[in-house]
Amino acid sequence: MQILDQIKTGGLADPSTLQGAFLFAVVFTFLAWFVGRILRMAVQRMLAHDKHEHLDLMAVKFLAKLTRYAVYVFAFAAYAHFVPALSGLGTASLTSIGMISLIVGFAAQNTLGNLIAGISLLLYRPFKLGDRLQVIAPTGLETGTVESLTLGYTLLKTDDNRRVVVPNSIMASQTNINLTANDPRVICSVLIGVSYDSDIDKARAILLDLAGKHPKAKQVCGCPLTQLNNSGVVLSLDVWCADALNAITFRCDLLEQATKRFAVEGIRISIPQTMVVLKDERHFNRLPENPSAGVKTP
Repeated sequence: MQILDQIKTGGLADPSTLQGAFLFAVVFTFLAWFVGRILRMAVQRMLAHDKHEHLDLMAVKFLAKLTRYAVYVFAFAAYAHFVPALSGLGTASLTSIGMISLIVGFAAQNTLGNLIAGISLLLYRPFKLGDRLQVIAPTGLETGTVESLTLGYTLLKTDDNRRVVVPNSIMASQTNINLTANDPRVICSVLIGVSYDSDIDKARAILLDLAGKHPKAKQVCGCPLTQLNNSGVVLSLDVWCADALNAITFRCDLLEQATKRFAVEGIRISIPQTMVVLKDERHFNRLPENPSAGVKTP
């Protein structure tokens, strides 16, 4: 009854009192959470109905996160304006708030830089979700698939199931190699050395036959002779593969199959050889067996 009386008389609903300020804080927090949840559900439903992928998944998720943060900021600003104590404090301390904002801006320049860089990545769109990128990390060159673009960081998933977290400012400033394209095919060149005394035409025919029968080879381009070295010649088998992973599989299989086939057909693989010549100094500076021979005594 006492609570109802306070509500009727405006005690709990009066933002100038401590109870009223707390009540409105709860109300504004709930409203901000409720609006943010509605936005999230709306984005999920919109993406679920986008069967033809007309929407940019990365852009929609990034803007949804930015909008949710904006809702919380707007709710806090409205609450501060609604409560007389906070409104009066803000009006009286406008200069102090400006100085504090300047200090906070300098202290959080990296965070703000990542936010602005994230917006620039969203506008210029050098990559999208699902693209494979090569980036420079403290561990060296890393290759991974873009999983998400947040307000501050870009998350990549590597082939060995690691997560590489790169700040947006670095993603926007460094050179990134996008391995995803409309035509993901790659050219795979396999170099195989053959000795000089082997039949080069026969070796080329074997390599072309093995490449033509391999399931990972989309198109065989040729097998020219590209190098001459001390131990033999080098044949370069060039083949188009569906992607980089298929190219690695093709190269490993072809090297194994070619080694076995060459052994059966009598074709020797060139092996670097080093010729060592030993010289016996006694053959060049031969001394007489009897040092006293030929020496006349007086």
